[in-house]
Amino acid sequence: MKVVVKHIKGMHFQGEGSTKVMTNIDTSVTAGGSGHGTNPMELLLMAIAGCSGMDIISILEKMRVKVQRFEMSVEGDRASDHPRVFKDIEVVYKFWGESLSEDKLQRATQLSMGKYCSVASMIDKAANLTYRIEMNSTN
Repeated sequence: MKVVVKHIKGMHFQGEGSTKVMTNIDTSVTAGGSGHGTNPMELLLMAIAGCSGMDIISILEKMRVKVQRFEMSVEGDRASDHPRVFKDIEVVYKFWGESLSEDKLQRATQLSMGKYCSVASMIDKAANLTYRIEMNSTN
């Protein structure tokens, strides 16, 4: 696996992976950037959600669980001293649908976070990574 990251201007970079889709990487104006992209630490949190989210959708499809809406929020608490690594990260999985099986949602999430998601597995070695599930009715 290989990515290429090119400097654009100031703190603005563009990353490109195998799909050739450009990802803008930057920092806020207050931190010296132009605000034209996502900062690297946010990208890391997004990577956890993207990786585990893909696993969960795949597992739920195999379980024949119909989810009408699915989203994740990820919040990380960073150390105050440099290199300001994440100390604690919590992923909240939010599911919407009718007659959702909490057991199946728990199982799919557990399989992703405990076995399949390589991003979560790597991050869990450096930070306290936790998760929880919220079920919502579509009514």
